Amino acid sequence: MESIPVRPGVAIAPGDIRRVATAIRRRVLEHTLENNGGYLSQACSSAEILATLYLRVMQLGPSTAPPIPRPFAGVPGADNPHAFTGADYNGAPAPELDRFIFSPVHYALVLYALLIELGRLGPDALAAFNRDGSTVELIGAEHSPGHEVTAGSLGQALSQAGGIALARRLRGDSGRVWVFMSDGEFQEGQTWEAFAALAHHRLGNIGIYVDANAQQCDGPMDTVMTTEPLAARLRAFGADVREVNGHDPEALAEAGAGVGGLSAPRVVIARTDACRGIDRLRERWPKLHYVRFKSEAEFNLYRGLLAGLSEGDD
Repeated sequence: MESIPVRPGVAIAPGDIRRVATAIRRRVLEHTLENNGGYLSQACSSAEILATLYLRVMQLGPSTAPPIPRPFAGVPGADNPHAFTGADYNGAPAPELDRFIFSPVHYALVLYALLIELGRLGPDALAAFNRDGSTVELIGAEHSPGHEVTAGSLGQALSQAGGIALARRLRGDSGRVWVFMSDGEFQEGQTWEAFAALAHHRLGNIGIYVDANAQQCDGPMDTVMTTEPLAARLRAFGADVREVNGHDPEALAEAGAGVGGLSAPRVVIARTDACRGIDRLRERWPKLHYVRFKSEAEFNLYRGLLAGLSEGDD
């Protein structure tokens, strides 16, 4: 499909968002087949959320990064002037533009796929995926395309985003800070400490979208360590909460309205299906976290599904 650039002031139809979401799933499935492994269910659950954020919710400038990602230049530090982050794929920083913080870094391939579909990454950007010396990492880091901070310990990105939001308010920036999280991160104590700080500082310039697919690496969340009732718990911590269907672009976009003019952080709990668009994954339930094919027959079955993921599928 042709890329759909983000053009301020130009309306993006829900159908366009759904086409991007389908293309994300197709690309992630293709990559999972090529490598006999991948975070496939995360693409199923989050594709509409991320596509809606980029196409309808966030105000970002055009990418200023190279279409083919740069090689790793070393960790940031006073003695390394060549270090960089992947934030420039989200546009140059400006007081009036938004910032995007990507928290569940094992979803990195989903974000790369989205950036390719939107023309922010080149179509060959995945050629160096998960190779030594590459920034296109399996588990994203601050130098990976679309990433701005290192968030390998789930939950810590929200704390960093809170600091960015506070600094932006103190500077008088009108741009907002958006965070994408997974629901498993609410099993981390740091997440709740961060929400206490966000509420204390009345940071209404931060919006948090949560992929609530009810799955984590050890299985269903309600059997590992439940986080429900999540909305009530977040409200008790001072957040302004919306709950929506995470596969409905209109509902997702409407839930982000008003961020920047609030006195509390906005949290959008997007209830999602970890098998959306690839129904065959239900045969693997509850082991959905990372997909590897167990036989030639299963590989061929999913290869057939790839051909069926046509543009416009919901």
